[in-house]
Amino acid sequence: MSSYIHPTSIVDMGATLGEGTKVWHFCHVESTAVIGSGTSIGQNCYIGQHAKVGNDCKLQNNVSIYGGVELGDGVFCGPSCVFTNDLTPRARYPKGREHFVKTIVSEGASIGANATIVCGHTIGKCAMIGAGAVVTASVPAHALMLGVPARQQGYVCTCGERLTESLICASCHRHFESDNAGGLKEKE
Repeated sequence: MSSYIHPTSIVDMGATLGEGTKVWHFCHVESTAVIGSGTSIGQNCYIGQHAKVGNDCKLQNNVSIYGGVELGDGVFCGPSCVFTNDLTPRARYPKGREHFVKTIVSEGASIGANATIVCGHTIGKCAMIGAGAVVTASVPAHALMLGVPARQQGYVCTCGERLTESLICASCHRHFESDNAGGLKEKE
């Protein structure tokens, strides 16, 4: 199964699309973008120069992934969530790609609709960013972040359910423990 590109979308020569990736209506994927396999790029998305999107990701409609942003495998981006790549932008004084500030979204993380991710931070593995939240600092693994600015409001399981104080998922019964970095890891 090869990748699918809707006829209304533009995928520039040199872009890399993995096996089974789907690029839906009115998207633009720039020439040096790298998108893994099994990823779905929703309507009206933009993937910029040197941006990286992992395997099995899902970008809902109207998401832009700019240069300097890297999404790990299995990342979910809700409709119209926003990434930045410049902390001090000016229209008259562009700095160029070498000054973009890197943002990493780790494996399995989810970003809610209309959330904003300010550049220069890492969103930990399986973290969940609530709809409309504004992330201004790095986020620990499995953290649930809500509000403006986003503040931690507990933890979530790998399956997405909110964890109880016992750090056991009521839905899938996974057990978690501290990862000594403010986040959680699954118990072995």
